[in-house]
Amino acid sequence: MRHTWMRYFTPSPVHHRLGLVCLGVGLQHGSLPTVGPRTLDHHVAVVISTGNGWFRSADGRRVAVTAPALLWLTPGTPHHYGPDRHHGWDESFVAFTGPATATYTELGYIEPDRPVVPLRDPADARAVVARIARAARRGNPLREVETGAAVHELLVALRRARAGTAAETDPVLQALARDACLPLTVADHAARHGMTPAALRTAVRAAAGRTPKEYLLGIRLGRAKELLAATELPVAAVARRVGYDDPAYFSRLFTRRVGLAPVRFREQESRALPGATPQPPPAFRPDPAF
Repeated sequence: MRHTWMRYFTPSPVHHRLGLVCLGVGLQHGSLPTVGPRTLDHHVAVVISTGNGWFRSADGRRVAVTAPALLWLTPGTPHHYGPDRHHGWDESFVAFTGPATATYTELGYIEPDRPVVPLRDPADARAVVARIARAARRGNPLREVETGAAVHELLVALRRARAGTAAETDPVLQALARDACLPLTVADHAARHGMTPAALRTAVRAAAGRTPKEYLLGIRLGRAKELLAATELPVAAVARRVGYDDPAYFSRLFTRRVGLAPVRFREQESRALPGATPQPPPAFRPDPAF
């Protein structure tokens, strides 16, 4: 016995310029038919919540699929898969496309070379799919924008749900965030962890989708913006606070990455009261809902 519900959409060219559009959503469970062999021209994320089955990739290898798991179907890549024929499985899928898929792939959120991904808990991803399904109701004038926005949320939820990864508790990322504003090079950070720079790059790329340099720079520039907006510290002092002994280099870097010179950023964003003294940032305790 099987149960299937699906909706498909044809977003306009204007919607495609938003970066991601949803092409379809489906909820299925039971003894579902085998899919493929076939090749698509768009992406599909298939979330397997319960059950088991198999997946055959482009090279002909057959891989066992055990829930919870994610199947990545990527454009131009042949695939063939199906649930156990006796027991079936519970799946939800979202089909999507758009220019932003290239960036999500570069950041490691979409993994063309890893079509079967074990998940820790698919609950958050399933909740996003359910929101897409609700938005897909016929007559919803916001459908294309609402479902497209939810695809971004889905990619984040799937990234968080990967088995063996939890960026919020990753000890290397926590230590880098703690020490980001110290005047240390990437090699210095690696040595503090007993790692080579190459090993640190691999660890940070896997956990955060970025190089250590980009990860540290993001934290430093964020802190610099806070100091410029909330205090009257001279730019040179801000530079030192975020790990740069050369204020001229800091100003050039800030201008190149932010698009505004530090002084100009302060003019636009200043929240400082006259005579205000800098305060340490509050301890960050993320809301469990995020």
